[in-house]
Amino acid sequence: MSEDKFPGWHGTTILAVRRAGRVVVAGDGQVSVGQTVMKGTARKVRRLNPGGHEVVVGFAGSTADAFTLLERLEKKLEAAPGQLARACVDLAKDWRMDKYLRNLEAMLIVTDGRDIFVVTGAGDVLEPEHDVAAIGSGGNFALAAARGLMESDLDAEAVARKAMAIAADICVYTNGNLTVEVLG
Repeated sequence: MSEDKFPGWHGTTILAVRRAGRVVVAGDGQVSVGQTVMKGTARKVRRLNPGGHEVVVGFAGSTADAFTLLERLEKKLEAAPGQLARACVDLAKDWRMDKYLRNLEAMLIVTDGRDIFVVTGAGDVLEPEHDVAAIGSGGNFALAAARGLMESDLDAEAVARKAMAIAADICVYTNGNLTVEVLG
């Protein structure tokens, strides 16, 4: 989020891990304003089922903006069933070009159980190189922890849970109250 528009607002760590045919998306529940935790049980990971194709989305940033983007993504997925990459690219194009959408302050991690994409308001649709993606205030901590844990024998969910616990221990804007969704 832009510090200019939302001074002092912090929160959210979203992590996606792909391993052995499964993708896990985990998100913490903390929303902070400055030094105050406003909520510790927010659900920032959602399961969608547009056209019978399951998709999991995690979001960081403004909640209202994220829900606007989730609605748009769902429409893109309904228009292109089973084509996650196309839907994400179409959303990113709209997000970048539309005057209203351009001002939205959020990021998304999206997966269909095969592919993982990070979608940003800058028009980016990024696919992780190492089967791990993370966004949000504690995203870099969770990403580093998960990449290290990928060297272990842990399954995708265990990697995600341990990496999120490490991020929560390091980042004051991340807590251990997780929402976890698994595909595959």
